[in-house]
Formats: sequence, structure tokens, C-alpha cells
Amino acid sequence: MSAGGGPAARALVLDCDGVLADTERYGHLVAFNQTFEEFGLRVRWSVPDYQQKVRIGGGKERMASLLTPQFIKEASLPEDPALLRSAVEEWHRRKTEIYTAMVRAGRLPGRAGVTRLVKEAIDAGWSLAVASTSAPASVHAVLEHVVGTDLADRFDLVLAGDVVPRKKPAPDVYELTVERLAVDRREVVAIEDSRNGLLSATSAGLCTLVTISAFTALQDFREAALVVTSLGDPDGERMEVLANRTKANPHDWIVLRDLLDCMGSVHDRR
Repeated sequence: MSAGGGPAARALVLDCDGVLADTERYGHLVAFNQTFEEFGLRVRWSVPDYQQKVRIGGGKERMASLLTPQFIKEASLPEDPALLRSAVEEWHRRKTEIYTAMVRAGRLPGRAGVTRLVKEAIDAGWSLAVASTSAPASVHAVLEHVVGTDLADRFDLVLAGDVVPRKKPAPDVYELTVERLAVDRREVVAIEDSRNGLLSATSAGLCTLVTISAFTALQDFREAALVVTSLGDPDGERMEVLANRTKANPHDWIVLRDLLDCMGSVHDRR
């Protein structure tokens, strides 16, 4: 990714999973279950199981949630905490390999409007960033697959994985994003799909738009400036507004003007 060329007036920050692509059900869940099978673990997460697991930020953390005393005993895992951490890290490395291969094979199409809005932001001179809790290799693979290598190289910053000590819903990854981009947080719009992501971004003081995804549609998004079904595209999927706390008045697809109106409305209320 290219380095930023100095402070920019405005910035667009995207989450990865559920925002760039609806990856959870057909990507991460499949990769988790394949990993469990390969390691001989008697675990297979169903869709309802995983709807609960996505509330945990980070893939390693989701895997670690399995480690009850009973599970450790039944799976013949070591009781030593350091050895357990190593086991989870090994599982997660393999899961990332499986998932990344799925992305590069084109099995996870990008969501409507992402590439179009990224191009609009670039043309307007905005800084661009990704702020995610997923593994860096996974995030880079999704970004390049969805927007293409040329546009991915125009991003000023991609933060992912263990780059911060606390994952979403803690604000750490967004605080670091604002710091690294050297922008005023009042001039930043974050796009998220989950409550954890929403809380992370709003706790960092960012105006946040939510595009719901398959695993997050029923979550609570009361803090969001704007909640939509997708970003929408003029030649494809149309967007539906589900909640709007701003003066923005989007029609069928989100444009940069809508993001500016969201920023203005949110910070005018503070």
C-alpha cells in the first residue's frame, strides 16, 4: 500500500468483513470449520453458532472461546496457557490460509458500491484506510480482490489483526487510524457492518455509517449516523435506508455528498 502524502482534509475508513465483502457466512465460517476438521477438533459451527461468535472481535479470539476445561480435556489439548496459545495461533494460521485461498479464487464477491465510492473518494482527494480486526493477509486479499490491485495501492493505510492491543469494540484501531492518517476525526467517516465495529468507531469520535450484512442485520445500531442495506450502485443493487439521524438524503446509492452531510449532522449535534 502506498504511503500517504501528508495530512488530508477528509478520510474514508472501511471495515473489511461485511463491508468490503459479505465474507462471514461463505468465507470465514467455512474456513473455521475446515480448520477444525483438519486438526481433528470435534467442532462444527452452525450458522446460529457463528452468529454469536461474530460478536467476538478477532479470529484467534473466536477460536479461543472454545477453550473450556471440558473442551481442552476432550480434545487432549495441553493445559499450559502458553501451549494453548500456540495451538490457537497454529489453528488460526491455517484458517487464514484457507480463507485467503477462497478470496483469491473469487469465491467471495465484493459488496455493491464499494469500488464506486472508493473511486469517488480518490477523485475528491480523500485519504483512504481499512481498519479491521481480521488477519492482515485476509484483509489485503479481500481489499485487492474487491477493488483491484490498482485501487488497493491507493489506500493510505491498512490496519488489521494484532496491530492494537484491544480489538473492536474498543476504539484502539480507529484511534490509531486517525493518528496515522493525521486527520481531524471530525473529517472522517467510518463504514461498518456490526455493533462491535460501530461502537469502536463512535467511541473514537467518528461519524459512522452502517451497511448491514447477513450476520449483523438484527444487531443494535442506535449510535449510527446512517444505517443502510448496502452502499448501492446505479447499475446494480439499490440501497434502502433503514435509519437516518442526519440531514443526508440518499437516493438508491450512497455518494460522497451523503458522507459529507453525515459528518456535518453528527458533529453539529455535539
